[in-house]
Amino acid sequence: MTILWLGDEGCHEVERVGGKAANLSRLAADYRVPIGFCITPQMYALWLDSLPEETAPQRTLPQSLDDAVSREYQEIAVRCGVTEPAVAVRSSALEEDGLKSSFAGQYDTYLNIRGPEAIAVAIVKCWDSVSGERMTSYRKEHNLASENLGVAVLVQQLIPAEVSGVVFSANPVSGSREEVMINSTWGLGESLVSGKVTPDTLIVRKSEG
Repeated sequence: MTILWLGDEGCHEVERVGGKAANLSRLAADYRVPIGFCITPQMYALWLDSLPEETAPQRTLPQSLDDAVSREYQEIAVRCGVTEPAVAVRSSALEEDGLKSSFAGQYDTYLNIRGPEAIAVAIVKCWDSVSGERMTSYRKEHNLASENLGVAVLVQQLIPAEVSGVVFSANPVSGSREEVMINSTWGLGESLVSGKVTPDTLIVRKSEG
């Protein structure tokens, strides 16, 4: 299938949708997770094959996928009860969150995207980032093959945040498993994970809270 919804059994498989979407899908089966759908890497491969040999000034989605994205976005709107809900459009690459390399922050992410046309543009930009200079350098640095395994794209309801953060269940600096490290910032978490801001850092001892 070209599109799989979070919470569906088919979306639980890492080899089909990447680690990020698969983990979210497993959570969505039992817990409240912002709703969304995942475009599988097979469509990324078809998109690559459809591109002209020379770089096109404006790359677009194949019409069939464009229509499918529009339909699924309307389904998000129905489930949210909002006419034009904001969504996050981000990668879920098959190579992400691996044992030797995380690929964290390497692919582009787009937040506060509204409407089918804007979502289609964001999807193409996510796909374009796969072969960008940042990814090329990352692969060389980590001695990874130049060919990527494929990238899925997750389109998920955006939850507006006054404060956001990243929590480490063990202190990544000291290595202590008795401590929890919290990095937090105002607003959406993208500025934190991309390194654009210096977060507030809290270290909490598990035994004392």
